[in-house]
Amino acid sequence: MRKLRWQLLIIFLTGLVVGILLLGEQPQTQTLPQSTPEPVRGGVYTEALTGSLMRLNPLLAHLNPPDRDVTRLIFNGLVRFDSRGNPQPDLAEEWGVSADGTLYNVTLREGIRWHDGKPLTAADVLFTLDLIRNGGDLIPADLQAFWKGIEAVQLSDRVIQFRLPEAFAPFLDYLTFGVLPQHLLGGKSMEQIANDDFNLKPVGSGPYQFSRLIVENGQITGVALSVNPEYYLAKPFLEEVVFLYFPDASSAWKAYLDGRVQGLSDVPVSILPEVLSEEGLSLYTARLPKLTLVFFNLENPEVKFFQEKAVRRALGMAINRQGLIDQQMQGQAIRADGPILPGTWAYYDKITGVPYDPSGAKDLLKSAGYTLAGEQDVTLSKDGVYLKFSLVYPDDDLHRRLAEALQASWATLGVDVSIEPLAYDQLVTDRLVPRAYQAALVDLDLMRSPDPDPYPFWDQAQANAEGQNYSQWNNRMASEYLEQARTTVDRDERARFYRNFQVVFNEELPALPLFYSVYNYAVSNEIQGIRIGPLFDPSDRFANIGEWFLAGRQPRNPTVLPTFTLTP
Repeated sequence: MRKLRWQLLIIFLTGLVVGILLLGEQPQTQTLPQSTPEPVRGGVYTEALTGSLMRLNPLLAHLNPPDRDVTRLIFNGLVRFDSRGNPQPDLAEEWGVSADGTLYNVTLREGIRWHDGKPLTAADVLFTLDLIRNGGDLIPADLQAFWKGIEAVQLSDRVIQFRLPEAFAPFLDYLTFGVLPQHLLGGKSMEQIANDDFNLKPVGSGPYQFSRLIVENGQITGVALSVNPEYYLAKPFLEEVVFLYFPDASSAWKAYLDGRVQGLSDVPVSILPEVLSEEGLSLYTARLPKLTLVFFNLENPEVKFFQEKAVRRALGMAINRQGLIDQQMQGQAIRADGPILPGTWAYYDKITGVPYDPSGAKDLLKSAGYTLAGEQDVTLSKDGVYLKFSLVYPDDDLHRRLAEALQASWATLGVDVSIEPLAYDQLVTDRLVPRAYQAALVDLDLMRSPDPDPYPFWDQAQANAEGQNYSQWNNRMASEYLEQARTTVDRDERARFYRNFQVVFNEELPALPLFYSVYNYAVSNEIQGIRIGPLFDPSDRFANIGEWFLAGRQPRNPTVLPTFTLTP
């Protein structure tokens, strides 16, 4: 169980998060006018999505980000998480955990119904789990393996018992999967469901239900959702939510200017200046769970000096992280002081991080015995070993600029760094996985993993080729904290273990955290009641959509929404 977790993919940013809005280190939200009117029911909200529709199916939405935005409103999981990573009831009314952490009894809310009026029961949950366990090429292999190791037993129409082989505190993280209706999909395999008409006329249990597809010239250009009158929580104010698809941000922005949409699902740097200057449009900015950092290969014999804490700290002290954010990211990031997401319940805010102190970094290396051995030397050395290493990075413009900035910063210390661009697949499969690198600039994507569990990247048991401890950090104390936090169900105890882990990490610095990226989202001031906190996925912007309401006029030129009928 300790090795099983939703796979945390290494991904590399391609400039999506660069912009010019963020001032300082905290994500800023443009506030609404102080004279906020009282919410009223009714109205339509229309949002531009960049991309296209593939399948409105929560088990397949991970394959296409725009689908996640739509399915977020149609389907529900047993559990959801708030912006601090705290589990909240969704389809589940409550849950209980045995003292040893191996049994979870989950009770569904009473009277929940699918959008077609049929009752949603524990049988639907078990049906969905069977689809995940046997997902073939459509469901991540590690997720299938995880659920094959969990026994799920239906105790009644409303109660499911999950039996774990051993205690696993992040288990609730796995109960966010969208539940599918057995009465409509029963008897079909995941492969059959992937090609089923259900994906274009879904039936869920969420606050909004599928209404119609929008088609222009034979192409699906949007989808309309209507409010679910039987939703088990408070009925949303907005009567309808419409998503229109656009090939890029520029065309989405034009649609806003033409009055076709009231919201933009993504505001990249290409349109950010115009969005900022547009009167009547609010820009919301929130932290994403993407950490940019530098891995050191602590067990590479070619760079044994990485095993010296003084060297790692000096390299960190030479980096002006705020300068990287301001100059290379154009303000669109938040400084990172550790591997646990700020704003979550597990984050320890007393960690000071590594200061920008190039003079102190030089003194630290000198006290560690590194000097310029010869009159012609420009690179520090000790006992004939030069501070010289290579830094691999993803082959894109953003990471090239970041790598060059790091190279220049370390050169001021007398450290010789060569930088090497590699394609994404090659960097991961040929360098990180076999540990065949010296240092690596990467981004860790923690999307859709609200539980803070950092075990996969930093526990010593994950240093082998099958694990994701790419630095090969072998610290017994840190690993004990992570392992205990993984097995105790007491939240206060887990927080204490993670606090201790962060203290050890900050002292040892097996890697250099640089910054977290941010997400920009724009909505007309006509739509009010929006609250956005730190995100675990861009679709989390809809976490409080039930409170959104239309305070002003409808779109300037309301979109005509034709009905689309599926043909056999």
